Amino acid sequence: MSESDRDRSLLERVAAQDQEALAELYDRYADLLHSLAVRILGPGAEAEEALQDTWLQAWRSAPSYDPARGAVAAWLITIARSRALDRARSVTSRRRAESAAALEAEAAPSPSAPDPAAGYARRILRKSVAAAVTALAPPQRQVIELAYLDGLSQSEIATRLRAPLGTVKSWTRQALLKLRERVPVEELP
Repeated sequence: MSESDRDRSLLERVAAQDQEALAELYDRYADLLHSLAVRILGPGAEAEEALQDTWLQAWRSAPSYDPARGAVAAWLITIARSRALDRARSVTSRRRAESAAALEAEAAPSPSAPDPAAGYARRILRKSVAAAVTALAPPQRQVIELAYLDGLSQSEIATRLRAPLGTVKSWTRQALLKLRERVPVEELP
């Protein structure tokens, strides 16, 4: 039996929820996939998490593997690369948010003299924005939440929602136009 036939046989067993087959695949490919994750993310916890995500996805997605589209090794490498890139984007997004928060904190007036009027205005604006987002149609609300709360790109949103990229872009544009109508620019600080 060739290596590729052996891998396909193992993956068929994994698709049937055979944990021993998964362990065997893990033994065969863990080092390769780990080195790929480390190359993208650097050594440490993020690479380990990406590797764990890879094997979890392989376990869940094994029934959908199509041998006509490539070898098992290529399939696993693709999963590992995707999970590592997702983590890299997440880390970058988190660092960007932390950096922006730090800059905002530096620029903010001293906490010893809070402005009650500004706090009240922010609370009113927050309620207004929340109400406007809640009033959106479900697909529009979902793309706004995924983009602005989860930090996903439109192509990542399209993948997550299993919708065409053009549709996601359309939903996003419609949502932003509706939000602009409901929360006029004059209300923004």
